[in-house]
Amino acid sequence: MTSTVITEIGELTTNDDEIGTLTNAALVIDHDRIVWVGPATSAPDADERLDVGGRAVLPGWVDSHTHLVFAGDRTAEFAARMAGKPYQAGGIAVTVRATRAATDEELAANLRKHIAEAAAQGTTCVETKTGYGLTVADELRAAKIAAQADEVTFLGAHLVPPGGDADSYVDLVCGEMLDAVAQHVGWCDVFCEKGAFDADQSRRVLVAAKERGLGLRVHGNQLAPGPGVRLAVELGAASVDHCTYLSESDVDALAGSDTVATLLPACDLSTRQSLPDARALVDAGATVALASNCNPGSSYTSSMAFCVATAVLQMRMSIDEAVRAATWGGARALRRESGEGAVGVLRVGARADVHVLDAPSATWLAYRPGVPLTHAVWRRGVRVR
Repeated sequence: MTSTVITEIGELTTNDDEIGTLTNAALVIDHDRIVWVGPATSAPDADERLDVGGRAVLPGWVDSHTHLVFAGDRTAEFAARMAGKPYQAGGIAVTVRATRAATDEELAANLRKHIAEAAAQGTTCVETKTGYGLTVADELRAAKIAAQADEVTFLGAHLVPPGGDADSYVDLVCGEMLDAVAQHVGWCDVFCEKGAFDADQSRRVLVAAKERGLGLRVHGNQLAPGPGVRLAVELGAASVDHCTYLSESDVDALAGSDTVATLLPACDLSTRQSLPDARALVDAGATVALASNCNPGSSYTSSMAFCVATAVLQMRMSIDEAVRAATWGGARALRRESGEGAVGVLRVGARADVHVLDAPSATWLAYRPGVPLTHAVWRRGVRVR
């Protein structure tokens, strides 16, 4: 692998508080790391030189919430929602049936397809979850297949299998299922929501996962006000995701904690929910991430640019806030924003995940919504577009 200097960058978003946003900038990639950042006039030599002609450059998107180990689709459910039927958590069961029936090869190919689709749009770090198996064997194979992603989360507590008893199923999740998958995942998540798991059941799952050394994540406050945010903060979860319905005390709790509020606006649009109050979270000092929630039921998009544009146009985030949330914020939700090989940032030592826009500034992501603006992408130092 050769070194590459990317130069004549019109606007460089680094997410490094010491460097900030640079104009007329350059950076150097060597193997899978950023090794130099600074003015274009001072750029060192490299094996290859790429003049991007005044285009904007930012860290690759960090999509910290997806569900990509699945089979089938839920087009009929989506059409029904658009015709007025409300979204309900139980729709997950449709995907569970299709996923159980699929072969390992089919699931792996589908995952690769979606990761590649996301990368072509600038997404260079992807978290994905299990959760469409809901048996020990199916959750284990999902965890192994999901290893293609950057981060893998166990979501056995996604839904009680049809015909099952919630408490008995939680016993299974906390025992045999966690024992089977723990060595293959870094995180554990739980759907703490009406129609899925209540606060006590969710706490049991998270405590059991923490005892096995896994990091914690929570699906919370998606369909109505609920205990998800409070539980996530109480247990020190890295992130609580959705946050569609927040009380003032929820906002204050997030602002006073290290738990990231991960907002999933594409999901809220697809389910015809209200959009989260991003402005309240940002103004309170909470750390906010944006993610796609790409899944076949409630948010079948891998476009982080769409999420950024929605956050700016409909959620009152500034472009700088939204871009940071979709890069550094996602990295923080995965605890990967600092140290050697960090993602979501462009500074010396960070992983070489680089997104070049076919635009002079990041503002164009919201200024020209829906227009494909990705010009070039490097992931781990390898050009993928």
